[in-house]
Amino acid sequence: MGLSRDLADYNYLVSDLFEAPKSLEEWESYKLTAEQVSYFNEYGYLSNVKLLDEWQVDWLNRELAEIQDPKHPKHDLFYEFHSNESTDPNTVIFHSLGHWRITPGFHDILWNPAFVMAASQLLGNVAVRFWHDQLFCKPAKHGGVVAWHQDYSYWTRTVPMNHLTCWVGLDDASRENGCLHYIPQSHRWGLLERPVLTGEMDDLKGMLSEAQKQAFHPVPIEMKKGYASFHHPLLVHGSYENFSDRSRRAFVLNVFADGVVSDTDEPVLKGVSPVAVGHKMEGKFFPVIYDPLHVAGDNSSSGQ
Repeated sequence: MGLSRDLADYNYLVSDLFEAPKSLEEWESYKLTAEQVSYFNEYGYLSNVKLLDEWQVDWLNRELAEIQDPKHPKHDLFYEFHSNESTDPNTVIFHSLGHWRITPGFHDILWNPAFVMAASQLLGNVAVRFWHDQLFCKPAKHGGVVAWHQDYSYWTRTVPMNHLTCWVGLDDASRENGCLHYIPQSHRWGLLERPVLTGEMDDLKGMLSEAQKQAFHPVPIEMKKGYASFHHPLLVHGSYENFSDRSRRAFVLNVFADGVVSDTDEPVLKGVSPVAVGHKMEGKFFPVIYDPLHVAGDNSSSGQ
């Protein structure tokens, strides 16, 4: 029997991209070390965590090439789709949300055992719900910037702040082709104003205190494809232009701890029914992707 048109109907693996752990021991093999968790808590990020093998990256890049076509038959399932979201007419950045609903691979990366285990640990060993996905693709020669920002400044429609971001490269990422940059320990600065995400790189700097400006020391996060970087929802980060001969494709998975509620009566994502203020973020669009209390083999019974 074929799959539904909208893969949000499935809160479990639907392809052969990953194999679900069959025992507690298999789940344990994906755990981050205590040192990695401590580093994240101290600096606000943890990079170079391997999530994908090369064949899995190739699979996702094939799907990416398909869904970038605005004429894709499932195009209406995107929450957002921007062939070019850059505000600079000389550069390009492809940005989308909602592709997990469209292809099996981008659906199943939500349930990648290495990802969900790390996410649970970094959120404090709790049950994890999916928030939304993103694609950020910078073509060679003229890839645009993602301005300095904090993720939670765009997510205040959900409370409390108990969120986490995971950035995964589908190309090798370097300073030359526009890799991610972090400002270590900026997750302790509190919530800042929200800049235009793909606008001027340094707009946020004008909103900082003198002490914050003095502590603004970007660290490039250079990684091989298939590797991930996790960061705190208040960590200041961004990425520069890609003027190299290589593309810089990446996907992002945003999650939050089970128990986060809505802080708006408006739809939190385009096409998704509103969740009333104070009501728990749940349902098929915000499924539990990992629960440490229910890790026996198949996570498909974790509920919505």
